[in-house]
Amino acid sequence: MNKTYPIPATRIVRHQPGAVPQLGADIAILGAGIAGISAALEAARLGRSVILIDAGAQLGGQSTQSLIGTFCGLYSNGPAPYRVVYGMADAMLRDLRAMDALAPRRGRNTVIVMYQEQALARWMEQALAEAGVTLLLGSTLLAVHRSDARITGLSLASRHGLLDVTAQGFVDASGDAALAFAAGFACREPASPIMGTLMFSIENFDEAGAMALDRWAMQRRLAEQATQYGLVRKDGFVFAFPGKGQALVNMTHVQTPLDAAGHALAQIEGRAQADRVLAFLRGEYPLVFGAARVRSYGLLGIRQTRWICGRQQLAVADVRAGTRPADAVLRCSWPIELHDRADDVHWEEFGDDHLHYLPFGAMLPQEAENLVAAGRCIDGDPAALSSVRVMGPCIAMGAAAAQALDLAGAGSVAQIDIAALQTRLTDNLERCDPA
Repeated sequence: MNKTYPIPATRIVRHQPGAVPQLGADIAILGAGIAGISAALEAARLGRSVILIDAGAQLGGQSTQSLIGTFCGLYSNGPAPYRVVYGMADAMLRDLRAMDALAPRRGRNTVIVMYQEQALARWMEQALAEAGVTLLLGSTLLAVHRSDARITGLSLASRHGLLDVTAQGFVDASGDAALAFAAGFACREPASPIMGTLMFSIENFDEAGAMALDRWAMQRRLAEQATQYGLVRKDGFVFAFPGKGQALVNMTHVQTPLDAAGHALAQIEGRAQADRVLAFLRGEYPLVFGAARVRSYGLLGIRQTRWICGRQQLAVADVRAGTRPADAVLRCSWPIELHDRADDVHWEEFGDDHLHYLPFGAMLPQEAENLVAAGRCIDGDPAALSSVRVMGPCIAMGAAAAQALDLAGAGSVAQIDIAALQTRLTDNLERCDPA
């Protein structure tokens, strides 16, 4: 005999045009990638109320959704590397290590740290929840409201309706300078494309064999056989995560337009390139990758699209010289990594003792008083920007943005005491914990 269950009650509703709900905070951050997460946690640690906004449905931006899988720029160069980025990185590395979700390895002349994306996403969720940060995910920026040089609020749209956000200070951690651009502030775009990469993960391969492969010999074979397999990029590498039966593949190059239709097509092209790369791996290394299959395609990884016109611009000459400006807020040792052509990458590595520095002025839009950029949309010439847009420096930028807005209060971030800011950022400028 069938059991009878009560049918839940329903009610009729209609959209009622009218006042848009508002949320307010001390600091509002657009972009929940690694720079925005760092800014949010740093601002919350300072006792500020924080709203973190992202159009994606998951935290972490490219760090969790594009299968980047490696923290770059956390360490200095040479045979005895030390960490150059602290703040959020301290707890993040400690906790991911405890979760068995990290795998440090030597990469070129430094240390890179492989991580598992879903472990990082969970860490971010928990850290932000514990810090009391208000999260607005799936929320797209519609408009920026400003009074002269001060931003006063943001209008957002989500599947749940419209929402306005007000704050005293703002961080543009969107990657594409979306906040600065929508506010009408001057921005830069590269005259020719900077290529993005669609990363993908594979499974069902010989892990030990993959880790034993000579990376440089693989690159030579890739260059020799690229035409046969229809490959666009003729360099790249495979990272096997020890003991997990998974590997990340970085061997594609795709243009990354800023229009919606073009971006969708680029995503499709990236996956098609990934399929051809897998055919190359299977065909050229059958003992290692003969039975390999795609486990997951990442979202299209974007390097450089649009960035602010800053009160200063980081120049490649200063990167090469290791110039330390009077308003330095972080240091970095990552090479110039300019993806300005489809088939190859311009790598320019630095010596063991090399460090270069980011001036605070490169984070400040020329025309804004309460907006700080963090991440890949700070101001630099294309080659210089390619050396500081990796995750280590982006974490440090997020911390610098939060500290600067805390110092500025209701005033202008362009007029804060730089010495006081640098005192707060001493770890990211001076501390040298060994790897």
